[in-house]
Amino acid sequence: MQKLKSIYFYFILIILITGCETIKKKTDAIVEKENQKLSKFIGKSSDELQVELGKSDEDFKNEKGNLVLVYNTKKYGIPCERRFEINSNSIVVGFVSNGCF
Repeated sequence: MQKLKSIYFYFILIILITGCETIKKKTDAIVEKENQKLSKFIGKSSDELQVELGKSDEDFKNEKGNLVLVYNTKKYGIPCERRFEINSNSIVVGFVSNGCF
């Protein structure tokens, strides 16, 4: 009986480990897709960014003096924040995405 419990335990453990690895792979693929989507704005004007994404929810100057446009959304109740850094020539020079999928 003890041997049977051990077999069940290891079987369940293997299933859980495999499931977690699958979730990580799917999450990594979603993050990569999000980065590809947002990286198309690098080198484009802030006007093009705003035409595509609309008016930002927030904007401020960062420590470099660049403008940062913040877009907040929710999907399935999970908050998503996208920040785009705009240089003095109104060109998108960087972005950060948190919680977006």
